[in-house]
Amino acid sequence: GSTYSTKVFRVTFLTLAASLTVPLLGVTVLLDCPIDPQPISLKEPPLLTGVLEPNIKLRKAERLWENQLYGPESIVNIGDVLFTGTADGKIIKIEDGEIQTIARIGHGPCGTREDEPTCGRPLGIRVGPNNTLFVADAYHGLYEVDPGTGEMKMLVSTETFIEGQKLSFLNDLTVTRDGRKIYFTDSSSKWQRRDYLFLIMEGTDDGRHLLEYDTVTKEVKVLMVGLRFPNGVQLSPAEDFVLVQETTMARIRRYYVSGLMKGGADMFVENMPGLPDNIRLSSSGGYWVAMSAVRHNPGFSLLDFLSEKPWIKRMIFKLLSQETVTNFVPKYSLVVELTETGSYRRSFHDPNGVMVAYVSEAHEHNGYLYLGSFRSPYICRLNLQHV
Repeated sequence: GSTYSTKVFRVTFLTLAASLTVPLLGVTVLLDCPIDPQPISLKEPPLLTGVLEPNIKLRKAERLWENQLYGPESIVNIGDVLFTGTADGKIIKIEDGEIQTIARIGHGPCGTREDEPTCGRPLGIRVGPNNTLFVADAYHGLYEVDPGTGEMKMLVSTETFIEGQKLSFLNDLTVTRDGRKIYFTDSSSKWQRRDYLFLIMEGTDDGRHLLEYDTVTKEVKVLMVGLRFPNGVQLSPAEDFVLVQETTMARIRRYYVSGLMKGGADMFVENMPGLPDNIRLSSSGGYWVAMSAVRHNPGFSLLDFLSEKPWIKRMIFKLLSQETVTNFVPKYSLVVELTETGSYRRSFHDPNGVMVAYVSEAHEHNGYLYLGSFRSPYICRLNLQHV
C-alpha cells in the first residue's frame, strides 16, 4: 500500500508542480521587462585580504541626528557648520546640533518614488570660493546656493539640450579652487535617479560621464561619454585630473583636465571590492571611496553572478519591483582609502550594516569621517584617531 500511495503522491506532486510552472513560465514570457540588460564581463573580485581584510571598524561610528533627516547623500563643511541634501528635496544646515532647512529646489509633496521628479533630489554638494554651495540636483540641474540666505541660482537646467540631449540623472560635482569650472556627472541618458537599480542591472553605457560647466562663459561641454553609471567625481589636489567612479564596472576612471595629458583618459583603479559611489579627498593626499555594495571574495557576489546572465535579470524584473530587489542586496558597508596613486591604504567595514548602512559618501573634516547615506535616517561620524 505504501508504494502505491508514494506513487500517487509523486504523480500528484509532479502534476501540481507542472500545472504551476507552465503558467508561471508562460506569464514570465509574456510579461514586459522594464530593462534590456546587457552582459557585462567583470574580473573575479579582489580577495578581501591584507588592507581589505574585513573588520568592524565602522561600528565605532556614532549616529547623529537619527530620524531627524533622511538620506543625507553628500556632506560638506563651512567651518564647523555642516550642510547636506536629503531625500525630501531639502538642502539643510546643521549648526551647533540644530537642523535648519535653508533651501528647496523642487516642491512637495515628497516621499514616494512618483514624487521624486517634482520634489527634487539634491545629491552631490560642494563648497566653492566665497563659501557658496554648489549642488547637483538629480532632476532639476546644477545650482549655486547662498548658505546664509538660502538664495538659489540655477546654473544648468536639466531642460537644456546639451549636444542634442537633455540631462537625465545629474549626480555629483567637483569644483576648482577658483570656482571657475565645475565638473559633473550625468549618470544616464535613459534612467532617472529613482530607477538607479534598473541602470545598474541593465548595465548599458549610456552615461555621459563627465561634463564641464564654465561659470564665466556659462558654457557646458561634454568631456567623456559611454560609461556605465558614472557617479562620484573628484578633482586631484593639483587639479590636473578628475576621477570618476564607474559604479556598474566597479572601477575609477581618470580624465586629465590640464597639463601634457589634457583631454586624455585612463584607468585609475579597476576591479574594486565593491561598487563605488562618491569619492572625496583624504587628509593624507589620497581619496576616500564609499562603496554602495560589496563584491564578496571569498564568498558569493550577487552582482558578479548576474553580470553575464541577462536572462536571469529579465526574469527578476518581470516578477519583482526595484524596492523588493533592493531588499535582497546584502547590507554590507565598506569605505576604502586610496593613496594618491590609487592603491589601497586602509579599509573600514561594517559587515551587516549594523551601525552604518548604505554608505554613499565619506567626508573627512577635522579628524572625523562623516558618512552620508542615500537611504538612512542619520549621518554617522567616525573618529579617525580611534580606528
